[in-house]
Amino acid sequence: MQMTATELRRRYLKFFQERGHAVIPSASLIPQLDPTVLFQSAGMQPLVPYLLGQPHPDGKRLVNVQKCIRTDDINEVGDTFHLTFFEMLGNWSLGDYWKKEAIEMAMEFLLDPKIGLGLEKQVLHFTVFEGDEQVPPDKEAASAWEAQGISSDQIHYLPYKDNWWALGDTGPQGPDTEIFVDINTPKCSADCRPGCGCGKFVEIWNLVFMSYNRGEDGSLTPLKKKNIDTGMGLERALQVLNKQPSVYETDVFKPIVEKIYEIARITDPSKGQLRSIRIIADHIRSAAMALADDQGLVPSNLERGYVIRRLLRVAIRHGLQLGIDRFFLGELVPRVLAALGEEYDELVRNKDHMLSEIEKEEKRFRNTVRRGLRIAEKTLDEKGELTGNDAFMLFATYGFPIEMTVQIAEENGQKIDLAEFRKEFERHRQISRDATQQKFTSGLADHSEEVIRLHTATHLLHAALHNLIGPDVYQKGSNITKQRLRLDVQLNRKLTAKELTQVEKWVNDIIQRDLPITFETMSPQEAKKQGALGFFGEKYGDQVKVYSVGDVSKEICSGPHVSQTGILSKFRIVRQKRIGADTLRLRGVLESDDKDDHSKHQEAS
Repeated sequence: MQMTATELRRRYLKFFQERGHAVIPSASLIPQLDPTVLFQSAGMQPLVPYLLGQPHPDGKRLVNVQKCIRTDDINEVGDTFHLTFFEMLGNWSLGDYWKKEAIEMAMEFLLDPKIGLGLEKQVLHFTVFEGDEQVPPDKEAASAWEAQGISSDQIHYLPYKDNWWALGDTGPQGPDTEIFVDINTPKCSADCRPGCGCGKFVEIWNLVFMSYNRGEDGSLTPLKKKNIDTGMGLERALQVLNKQPSVYETDVFKPIVEKIYEIARITDPSKGQLRSIRIIADHIRSAAMALADDQGLVPSNLERGYVIRRLLRVAIRHGLQLGIDRFFLGELVPRVLAALGEEYDELVRNKDHMLSEIEKEEKRFRNTVRRGLRIAEKTLDEKGELTGNDAFMLFATYGFPIEMTVQIAEENGQKIDLAEFRKEFERHRQISRDATQQKFTSGLADHSEEVIRLHTATHLLHAALHNLIGPDVYQKGSNITKQRLRLDVQLNRKLTAKELTQVEKWVNDIIQRDLPITFETMSPQEAKKQGALGFFGEKYGDQVKVYSVGDVSKEICSGPHVSQTGILSKFRIVRQKRIGADTLRLRGVLESDDKDDHSKHQEAS
């Protein structure tokens, strides 16, 4: 009989509850106690204050199932076991029992078929810390396993990188003992052992002996109360218990995977298709869990929002590779709810928000990724490679993420020269810095996400003024920081309140239309002929870049810009000021970039 996720969670919690552990709920995916990380990446993370000695309200013995997101190995997703979102089964002793008792309980749960996992003792292998100049070998853990009837050839002493657990460079940490299952495949070499990475030995549980606190200077101070912190990855444990070739055959993934097969009309996938199917299944599950969290996250270009955006956009790209030519991520959400909704009711409670954000992001990105993929594939066909310069062109022109270009290159057996990419990026920044000395300037403080978004909004504001106030209203200069945009235009008066409202509405309507932003290289004469805004009394080179926002704006500019107007948030004009007989200075913000409570259309004398 196959072990289900529900049964495994139930058995784990019941087993430790019957041994004096209080069942505590999963914490939010958003760390409340550690501002240095974006998501909970381990079961112990929400419990750090208690591991350092603060009393826990539920006592010294705890057990739970913690939801986690970890992106360290995101490029490995698509193999048999790497995941971004995963569930971690964990039990803790806060200054209560120690190694001997932890190992005794672990062995009972591993072997007992009625209350635990029912594994055979001979398939188990255990690693312990071999010691270093600061901490001796962990003979205490090895002896505890031997006392449970484990032979010495099933116990392996491994170094710090394998058997020392720490959440970061500082904080509570210590040696661990990791539990592996031999899945009975051939050895990769004579040195094949748990942790070698060949897949013969699959880790399912880690018992951490939290003994020390590491300071900023690297020194280890023994904790006043030693703690046990364990973690069993639910998905990987299910794979091993059910003798499945990958985590994607377990019941937490199977419904999602089957729906992808149906949408893509695939019955017998190639190796590449199988990898894409797995990546989509992993990424939609992770993005859905992050969006459903009660913190109200949304895809964006910053921090947690960027992680969500990247997960969704990579899933979309792999959908396109499978030949899925329509919106499809929303169709997978009910399968995510079916697999996880009973355990995590926020998926049901925040379903509308989650679906809305997924659909908006898919709409926003499909055009961008299609354009970028076409250019990347054309470049590969013509040149047989993707260079660092090509990667920068895709990034600067089409908003195509560098991570995706790197993946495309790797899938074609190549490696992007990231040094060349960075060199071109810096050259582009220097051109923009030099351009600030000229009249026609973007005036960008840097090339951060905030500045690029505000730079794009400046083009929309310029177009609005040109179209609504008059064709003689044109840009005389601009300056853009992370906090605001500043645009100087040829106009001998201030705007009326009605005109300010009309201009704002025009800009926000264009943002809502989610128009694509593209550029072409041409002569200044051709740019003028096509109606591009620019300073044609000034001297240009033989070729200029002309950026177009859909069919509503065309302007000479060196860039950079976002790829779609929908990436921008709501625009507001916060100040206007005359700075000469014929010049009006306007300041504007995108609401997510400026949280201050500005009075609408605040004017300065």
